[in-house]
Amino acid sequence: MKHLSVLLLTSLVSLQCFAADKVEIMLDWFINPDHGPLIIAQQNGYFSAQGLEVELIEPADPSMPPKLVAAGQTDMAITYQPQLHLLVDQGLPLVRVGTLVATPLNSLVVLKDGPIQSITDLKDKKVGFSVSGFEDALLNAMLNNHGLSRDDLELVNVNWSLSPSLISGQVDAVIGAFRNFELNQMDLEGHPGRAFYVEEEGVPAYDELILVVNRQRLEDDRWHRVMAALEQATQYIINHPKVAWQHFVSYKPDELDTELNRRAWRDTLNRFALRPAALDSNRYQRFGAFMQDQGLTQSNPAVNTYATSP
Repeated sequence: MKHLSVLLLTSLVSLQCFAADKVEIMLDWFINPDHGPLIIAQQNGYFSAQGLEVELIEPADPSMPPKLVAAGQTDMAITYQPQLHLLVDQGLPLVRVGTLVATPLNSLVVLKDGPIQSITDLKDKKVGFSVSGFEDALLNAMLNNHGLSRDDLELVNVNWSLSPSLISGQVDAVIGAFRNFELNQMDLEGHPGRAFYVEEEGVPAYDELILVVNRQRLEDDRWHRVMAALEQATQYIINHPKVAWQHFVSYKPDELDTELNRRAWRDTLNRFALRPAALDSNRYQRFGAFMQDQGLTQSNPAVNTYATSP
Protein backbone atom coordinates (compact mmCIF):
# COMPACT_ATOMS: atom_id res chain seq x y z
CA MET A 1 0.00 0.00 0.00
CA LYS A 2 2.88 2.33 0.82
CA HIS A 3 4.45 1.76 -2.59
CA LEU A 4 1.05 2.20 -4.28
CA SER A 5 0.50 5.51 -2.50
CA VAL A 6 3.91 6.74 -3.62
CA LEU A 7 3.16 5.66 -7.19
CA LEU A 8 -0.20 7.43 -7.20
CA LEU A 9 1.34 10.58 -5.75
CA THR A 10 4.10 10.53 -8.36
CA SER A 11 1.56 10.10 -11.15
CA LEU A 12 -0.55 12.97 -9.81
CA VAL A 13 2.48 15.26 -9.65
CA SER A 14 3.44 14.29 -13.20
CA LEU A 15 -0.04 15.09 -14.49
CA GLN A 16 0.04 18.47 -12.74
CA CYS A 17 3.43 19.24 -14.25
CA PHE A 18 2.12 18.59 -17.76
CA ALA A 19 -1.25 20.29 -17.29
CA ALA A 20 -1.77 23.09 -19.81
CA ASP A 21 -1.88 26.67 -18.56
CA LYS A 22 -5.24 28.24 -19.32
CA VAL A 23 -5.42 31.59 -21.14
CA GLU A 24 -8.66 33.44 -21.81
CA ILE A 25 -8.45 35.79 -24.80
CA MET A 26 -11.35 38.14 -25.49
CA LEU A 27 -11.66 39.21 -29.09
CA ASP A 28 -12.56 42.68 -30.33
CA TRP A 29 -15.52 41.45 -32.40
CA PHE A 30 -17.05 38.26 -33.75
CA ILE A 31 -14.52 35.89 -35.32
CA ASN A 32 -13.42 36.97 -38.79
CA PRO A 33 -10.28 36.79 -40.97
CA ASP A 34 -8.59 39.52 -38.89
CA HIS A 35 -8.22 36.82 -36.23
CA GLY A 36 -6.56 34.36 -38.60
CA PRO A 37 -3.37 33.66 -36.59
CA LEU A 38 -5.37 33.05 -33.41
CA ILE A 39 -7.65 30.53 -35.11
CA ILE A 40 -4.80 28.75 -36.93
CA ALA A 41 -2.79 28.56 -33.68
CA GLN A 42 -5.83 26.94 -32.09
CA GLN A 43 -6.72 24.59 -34.95
CA ASN A 44 -3.13 23.54 -35.73
CA GLY A 45 -2.21 22.85 -32.12
CA TYR A 46 0.40 25.59 -31.78
CA PHE A 47 -1.08 26.83 -28.50
CA SER A 48 -1.13 23.28 -27.16
CA ALA A 49 2.51 22.81 -28.16
CA GLN A 50 3.32 25.81 -25.97
CA GLY A 51 1.57 24.18 -23.01
CA LEU A 52 -1.46 26.46 -23.29
CA GLU A 53 -5.18 25.84 -23.22
CA VAL A 54 -6.59 28.93 -24.94
CA GLU A 55 -10.22 29.98 -24.88
CA LEU A 56 -11.25 32.55 -27.51
CA ILE A 57 -14.27 34.61 -26.46
CA GLU A 58 -16.40 36.80 -28.74
CA PRO A 59 -17.60 39.82 -26.74
CA ALA A 60 -21.18 40.95 -26.39
CA ASP A 61 -19.89 44.54 -26.20
CA PRO A 62 -16.77 45.22 -28.35
CA SER A 63 -15.69 48.09 -26.08
CA MET A 64 -15.41 45.89 -23.00
CA PRO A 65 -12.51 43.42 -23.53
CA PRO A 66 -9.60 45.77 -22.69
CA LYS A 67 -11.57 47.17 -19.75
CA LEU A 68 -12.11 43.65 -18.42
CA VAL A 69 -8.37 43.01 -18.71
CA ALA A 70 -7.69 46.21 -16.77
CA ALA A 71 -10.14 45.04 -14.10
CA GLY A 72 -8.42 41.66 -13.84
CA GLN A 73 -11.51 39.80 -15.07
CA THR A 74 -9.90 38.22 -18.14
CA ASP A 75 -6.32 37.40 -19.14
CA MET A 76 -5.79 39.05 -22.50
CA ALA A 77 -7.78 41.09 -25.02
CA ILE A 78 -7.63 41.99 -28.68
CA THR A 79 -8.07 45.73 -29.17
CA TYR A 80 -6.89 48.57 -31.39
CA GLN A 81 -3.72 50.60 -30.94
CA PRO A 82 -5.65 53.91 -30.98
CA GLN A 83 -7.95 52.53 -28.28
CA LEU A 84 -4.93 51.60 -26.18
CA HIS A 85 -3.70 55.21 -26.21
CA LEU A 86 -7.14 56.43 -25.15
CA LEU A 87 -7.53 53.91 -22.31
CA VAL A 88 -4.00 54.43 -20.98
CA ASP A 89 -4.68 58.17 -21.00
CA GLN A 90 -7.69 57.42 -18.79
CA GLY A 91 -5.44 55.62 -16.32
CA LEU A 92 -6.22 51.99 -17.15
CA PRO A 93 -3.29 49.61 -16.38
CA LEU A 94 -2.97 48.13 -19.88
CA VAL A 95 0.16 47.07 -21.74
CA ARG A 96 0.51 45.96 -25.34
CA VAL A 97 2.42 42.65 -25.56
CA GLY A 98 1.84 41.74 -29.20
CA THR A 99 0.44 42.71 -32.58
CA LEU A 100 -2.06 40.77 -34.67
CA VAL A 101 -2.63 43.12 -37.64
CA ALA A 102 0.37 45.37 -38.19
CA THR A 103 -1.07 48.00 -40.55
CA PRO A 104 -4.09 50.30 -40.44
CA LEU A 105 -7.26 48.80 -41.89
CA ASN A 106 -9.30 51.95 -41.37
CA SER A 107 -9.91 53.98 -44.52
CA LEU A 108 -12.06 56.61 -46.18
CA VAL A 109 -14.24 54.88 -48.78
CA VAL A 110 -16.19 56.30 -51.71
CA LEU A 111 -18.01 54.80 -54.69
CA LYS A 112 -15.50 53.87 -57.37
CA ASP A 113 -17.51 55.52 -60.15
CA GLY A 114 -18.93 58.29 -57.98
CA PRO A 115 -18.20 62.03 -57.98
CA ILE A 116 -15.43 61.85 -55.34
CA GLN A 117 -12.17 61.30 -57.20
CA SER A 118 -9.92 63.00 -54.68
CA ILE A 119 -10.22 64.14 -51.07
CA THR A 120 -10.55 67.74 -52.21
CA ASP A 121 -13.85 66.72 -53.86
CA LEU A 122 -15.34 66.25 -50.38
CA LYS A 123 -15.88 69.99 -49.99
CA ASP A 124 -19.58 70.64 -49.26
CA LYS A 125 -20.29 66.89 -49.30
CA LYS A 126 -21.56 64.45 -46.63
CA VAL A 127 -19.27 61.98 -44.85
CA GLY A 128 -20.71 59.16 -42.77
CA PHE A 129 -19.10 57.83 -39.58
CA SER A 130 -19.91 55.30 -36.87
CA VAL A 131 -17.77 56.27 -33.87
CA SER A 132 -17.00 59.87 -33.00
CA GLY A 133 -13.62 60.80 -31.63
CA PHE A 134 -10.91 58.80 -33.33
CA GLU A 135 -12.66 58.62 -36.70
CA ASP A 136 -13.18 62.38 -36.56
CA ALA A 137 -9.45 62.79 -35.92
CA LEU A 138 -8.55 60.57 -38.85
CA LEU A 139 -10.83 62.51 -41.16
CA ASN A 140 -9.53 65.83 -39.86
CA ALA A 141 -5.91 64.85 -40.56
CA MET A 142 -6.77 63.65 -44.04
CA LEU A 143 -8.68 66.84 -44.82
CA ASN A 144 -5.91 69.05 -43.47
CA ASN A 145 -3.49 67.21 -45.74
CA HIS A 146 -5.50 68.69 -48.65
CA GLY A 147 -6.18 72.15 -47.27
CA LEU A 148 -9.67 71.36 -45.97
CA SER A 149 -11.24 71.04 -42.53
CA ARG A 150 -14.31 69.41 -41.02
CA ASP A 151 -16.13 72.73 -41.41
CA ASP A 152 -15.96 72.22 -45.18
CA LEU A 153 -18.30 69.23 -45.11
CA GLU A 154 -21.21 67.69 -43.23
CA LEU A 155 -20.66 64.76 -40.87
CA VAL A 156 -23.51 62.23 -40.66
CA ASN A 157 -23.72 59.53 -37.97
CA VAL A 158 -24.73 56.39 -39.85
CA ASN A 159 -24.16 54.13 -36.82
CA TRP A 160 -22.68 50.88 -38.19
CA SER A 161 -24.36 51.15 -41.59
CA LEU A 162 -21.29 52.31 -43.51
CA SER A 163 -21.55 50.54 -46.86
CA PRO A 164 -25.38 50.73 -47.11
CA SER A 165 -25.40 54.49 -46.43
CA LEU A 166 -22.80 55.03 -49.13
CA ILE A 167 -24.49 52.77 -51.68
CA SER A 168 -27.90 54.35 -51.05
CA GLY A 169 -26.54 57.87 -51.57
CA GLN A 170 -27.24 58.98 -48.01
CA VAL A 171 -23.60 60.10 -47.83
CA ASP A 172 -20.82 60.71 -50.35
CA ALA A 173 -18.08 58.97 -48.37
CA VAL A 174 -17.59 57.02 -45.14
CA ILE A 175 -14.74 57.08 -42.64
CA GLY A 176 -14.05 54.04 -40.48
CA ALA A 177 -14.50 51.45 -43.23
CA PHE A 178 -12.11 48.51 -43.01
CA ARG A 179 -10.47 48.16 -46.40
CA ASN A 180 -10.42 44.35 -46.26
CA PHE A 181 -14.16 44.09 -45.58
CA GLU A 182 -16.20 47.06 -46.79
CA LEU A 183 -14.58 47.14 -50.23
CA ASN A 184 -15.29 43.44 -50.72
CA GLN A 185 -18.82 43.77 -49.40
CA MET A 186 -19.54 46.64 -51.78
CA ASP A 187 -18.10 44.74 -54.72
CA LEU A 188 -20.24 41.69 -53.91
CA GLU A 189 -23.31 43.94 -53.90
CA GLY A 190 -22.45 45.34 -57.31
CA HIS A 191 -21.30 48.78 -56.12
CA PRO A 192 -17.47 48.78 -56.20
CA GLY A 193 -15.74 51.23 -53.90
CA ARG A 194 -12.38 52.93 -53.70
CA ALA A 195 -10.39 53.57 -50.55
CA PHE A 196 -8.21 56.47 -49.49
CA TYR A 197 -5.69 55.00 -47.07
CA VAL A 198 -5.23 56.96 -43.84
CA GLU A 199 -1.48 56.24 -43.62
CA GLU A 200 -1.02 57.83 -47.05
CA GLU A 201 -3.03 60.93 -46.16
CA GLY A 202 -1.36 62.51 -43.14
CA VAL A 203 -1.99 59.90 -40.41
CA PRO A 204 1.04 58.12 -38.89
CA ALA A 205 1.03 54.36 -39.45
CA TYR A 206 -0.21 52.27 -36.53
CA ASP A 207 -1.09 48.70 -35.59
CA GLU A 208 -4.77 47.99 -36.20
CA LEU A 209 -5.15 45.00 -33.87
CA ILE A 210 -3.00 44.35 -30.82
CA LEU A 211 -3.00 42.11 -27.74
CA VAL A 212 -3.06 43.72 -24.30
CA VAL A 213 -2.66 42.44 -20.74
CA ASN A 214 -2.88 43.94 -17.27
CA ARG A 215 0.33 45.71 -16.24
CA GLN A 216 0.32 43.86 -12.90
CA ARG A 217 0.53 40.54 -14.78
CA LEU A 218 3.18 41.65 -17.25
CA GLU A 219 5.80 39.13 -16.07
CA ASP A 220 3.51 36.15 -16.67
CA ASP A 221 5.32 33.63 -18.89
CA ARG A 222 2.10 32.77 -20.74
CA TRP A 223 2.28 35.90 -22.89
CA HIS A 224 5.62 34.88 -24.37
CA ARG A 225 4.18 31.48 -25.28
CA VAL A 226 1.07 33.02 -26.84
CA MET A 227 3.28 35.17 -29.07
CA ALA A 228 5.44 32.18 -30.06
CA ALA A 229 2.31 30.26 -31.11
CA LEU A 230 0.98 33.25 -33.09
CA GLU A 231 4.30 33.66 -34.90
CA GLN A 232 4.24 29.99 -35.90
CA ALA A 233 0.62 30.34 -37.03
CA THR A 234 1.38 33.42 -39.13
CA GLN A 235 4.29 31.68 -40.82
CA TYR A 236 1.97 28.79 -41.68
CA ILE A 237 -0.65 31.16 -43.10
CA ILE A 238 1.91 32.93 -45.30
CA ASN A 239 3.42 29.66 -46.54
CA HIS A 240 0.11 27.82 -47.02
CA PRO A 241 -2.67 30.42 -47.53
CA LYS A 242 -5.17 28.10 -49.22
CA VAL A 243 -4.77 25.25 -46.74
CA ALA A 244 -4.76 27.74 -43.87
CA TRP A 245 -8.09 29.08 -45.12
CA GLN A 246 -9.58 25.60 -44.82
CA HIS A 247 -8.21 25.28 -41.29
CA PHE A 248 -9.64 28.70 -40.46
CA VAL A 249 -13.18 27.96 -41.63
CA SER A 250 -13.12 24.57 -39.89
CA TYR A 251 -13.34 26.46 -36.59
CA LYS A 252 -16.96 27.46 -37.35
CA PRO A 253 -17.84 26.23 -40.86
CA ASP A 254 -21.45 27.46 -40.92
CA GLU A 255 -20.43 30.99 -39.94
CA LEU A 256 -16.98 31.51 -41.49
CA ASP A 257 -17.18 29.80 -44.88
CA THR A 258 -18.60 32.73 -46.86
CA GLU A 259 -17.50 34.54 -50.01
CA LEU A 260 -17.03 37.78 -48.07
CA ASN A 261 -14.72 36.08 -45.57
CA ARG A 262 -12.87 34.33 -48.40
CA ARG A 263 -12.11 37.66 -50.04
CA ALA A 264 -11.28 39.34 -46.74
CA TRP A 265 -8.90 36.48 -45.92
CA ARG A 266 -7.03 37.12 -49.16
CA ASP A 267 -6.79 40.85 -48.47
CA THR A 268 -5.68 40.42 -44.85
CA LEU A 269 -2.84 37.91 -45.32
CA ASN A 270 -0.13 40.49 -45.97
CA ARG A 271 -1.19 42.57 -42.98
CA PHE A 272 -0.62 40.01 -40.24
CA ALA A 273 2.36 40.76 -38.01
CA LEU A 274 5.17 38.39 -39.02
CA ARG A 275 6.81 38.99 -35.64
CA PRO A 276 3.84 39.46 -33.28
CA ALA A 277 5.99 40.22 -30.23
CA ALA A 278 8.20 42.79 -31.98
CA LEU A 279 7.69 46.41 -30.96
CA ASP A 280 8.66 49.57 -32.88
CA SER A 281 8.82 52.11 -30.07
CA ASN A 282 9.41 55.07 -32.39
CA ARG A 283 6.28 54.19 -34.35
CA TYR A 284 4.20 54.08 -31.17
CA GLN A 285 5.70 57.36 -29.97
CA ARG A 286 4.82 59.07 -33.27
CA PHE A 287 1.26 57.84 -33.15
CA GLY A 288 0.97 58.85 -29.51
CA ALA A 289 2.02 62.37 -30.53
CA PHE A 290 -0.68 62.34 -33.23
CA MET A 291 -3.34 61.36 -30.69
CA GLN A 292 -2.23 64.20 -28.42
CA ASP A 293 -2.07 66.75 -31.26
CA GLN A 294 -5.63 65.81 -32.26
CA GLY A 295 -6.81 66.46 -28.71
CA LEU A 296 -7.75 62.83 -28.09
CA THR A 297 -5.28 62.35 -25.22
CA GLN A 298 -3.82 64.67 -22.62
CA SER A 299 -0.24 63.44 -22.90
CA ASN A 300 2.12 61.19 -24.86
CA PRO A 301 3.78 58.99 -22.22
CA ALA A 302 6.95 56.96 -22.71
CA VAL A 303 6.19 53.90 -24.82
CA ASN A 304 7.70 51.49 -22.27
CA THR A 305 4.92 52.44 -19.83
CA TYR A 306 2.19 50.94 -22.05
CA ALA A 307 3.84 48.72 -24.67
CA THR A 308 6.49 46.03 -24.51
CA SER A 309 7.71 42.80 -26.03
CA PRO A 310 7.31 39.83 -23.66
